[in-house]
Amino acid sequence: MTTKSGLTKATLASSLAAAIALVSVQAQADAKKTEKCYGVALKGHNDCAAGAGTTCAGTQPIDYDGHYFKLVPKGTCTAMKTPKGAGSLTEKM
Repeated sequence: MTTKSGLTKATLASSLAAAIALVSVQAQADAKKTEKCYGVALKGHNDCAAGAGTTCAGTQPIDYDGHYFKLVPKGTCTAMKTPKGAGSLTEKM
């Protein structure tokens, strides 16, 4: 089947797969430069969630909640100081 622009569904699917692969490669490169640091994000500024009952980016309800992480440059997490203590490479209970 051909779309109005003349592209086939297979071509569109192939293009989409290539775009997803490119995003995945970029994410892997970024992951080598960053680490998840729990307990350092301000309210609503977390990168994603951790633990039961959480969702994802931007949903942290309070400052420095140890269940949420922020991506920080690799090797800097545990040196970060907050009013609730240092950052952690693992979820704080």
